[in-house]
Amino acid sequence: MTQNFHCGRYVLNVGRPIVMGIVNLTDDSFSGDGLRDDPAAAITHGRCLVAEGAHILDLGAESSRPGAQPISAIQEIDRLLPVIDGLLACGTPISVDTTKPEVMRAVIAAGADMINDIAALQAPGALEVVAASSAGICLMHMQGSPGNMQQAPQYADVVNEVADFFASRVAAAETAGIALNRICVDPGFGFGKTLEHNLDLLRRLDELVIPGLPLLVGLSRKSMLGMLTGRAAMDRVHAGIAAHVLAVMRGARILRVHDVAATRDALAIVQAVEEQA
Repeated sequence: MTQNFHCGRYVLNVGRPIVMGIVNLTDDSFSGDGLRDDPAAAITHGRCLVAEGAHILDLGAESSRPGAQPISAIQEIDRLLPVIDGLLACGTPISVDTTKPEVMRAVIAAGADMINDIAALQAPGALEVVAASSAGICLMHMQGSPGNMQQAPQYADVVNEVADFFASRVAAAETAGIALNRICVDPGFGFGKTLEHNLDLLRRLDELVIPGLPLLVGLSRKSMLGMLTGRAAMDRVHAGIAAHVLAVMRGARILRVHDVAATRDALAIVQAVEEQA
């Protein structure tokens, strides 16, 4: 069954899993790929990800790693706008990872097709900014904030609590005027979760699938992979591929990754096998 996700200038078929490539414009990246001071390099990187097969590019200018300190909206906008301008004609939707309504407004005006919000549009005014546009939106679950989220995360049942959060935020978005075909959801691996919480989410990911809403998963280079393998962030490609394949087999439809070509290759194998089943 064809399932479409509407984001800005584009309508994406997410009946099959698609890949969101990461373009990191921070100066505080956990994975060592921040390109804050080099818009030209960031644009080149984005074009390379498109050539590797990215279906969406996700630009982020403010670090959300555990313990990260916030930056101003002006700083964020200044980092983002030159790169958005340089990638608008790449033929791929441009997503922006931000929590600030003023940043959302500026990047949507500049042509961004999607907002990827780790705070799920909870900032005052955020719902209204996205509702007034045609942008797609990713609503992510996070316990706490990047500054404190890993200090002592606790849940009675992490999967049920994330599911309840999704229901609440999707309802809020729909009430604000955001059509369901513009919404995807993300359980927020590593955002206010211990290793066991993350593993429980991955084991039971199918319980978080909401019919008609693509499930986005971002496990690329995350610390949980390092805890399980003992490898540094840049050496977690293989672990990330395994985790994302497991996620797809449990219902994920958008994979947010650093390693686009490797992920596309893995998905090609999964699809070839599944389509013959």
